[in-house]
Amino acid sequence: MSTPSGKPGIKDALARIFSKQKEENPLDDALIARRRRFVMAAVLGSLGVNFFMFLRFFFPRVLFEPKTKFKIGYPADFGFGVDTKFQNAYRIWVVRNTEGIFVISAICTHLGCTPDWKPSENKFKCPCHGSGYDSEGVNFEGPAPRPMDRAQVELDTDGQIIVDLAKSYKWPKGERSQFGDDGAIVRV
Repeated sequence: MSTPSGKPGIKDALARIFSKQKEENPLDDALIARRRRFVMAAVLGSLGVNFFMFLRFFFPRVLFEPKTKFKIGYPADFGFGVDTKFQNAYRIWVVRNTEGIFVISAICTHLGCTPDWKPSENKFKCPCHGSGYDSEGVNFEGPAPRPMDRAQVELDTDGQIIVDLAKSYKWPKGERSQFGDDGAIVRV
């Protein structure tokens, strides 16, 4: 139905809009297909991420810490003074003096930082708050309340030194020192 001027009228336009026949336009079909693929990919991606988060719940995060009991070598391997080669792996120092060999736990008794061995000053110095310890781990400056702990050491049947970090020897302030007890030092 055209108007007298020959142009399509409102009725024609409404009939075309509401008609069940669709005009064929290949560009519209491609655009619609791309939109559907995008929406489908977004939905599946979101579901996949959530599924992996759900699965991650069943595998708890666990810290694997080093063994608390391990061998460090033979007494002849250690010269007089402080040996720092186990500081990174086990957080200990091996010290040999005239009394024997003992192992100092490299944990500051103030707040748990790792002190540094300063060979030029012959002392351990904590970088966090300035606590100072002598070569035997006894505090002499700073806020540290007591000396650093010593780990249990013993000789194995084959002559190697075994360190057990689960057992420590302390010197609490105002109490008896445990540094001379059996297991705190290997006398060589």
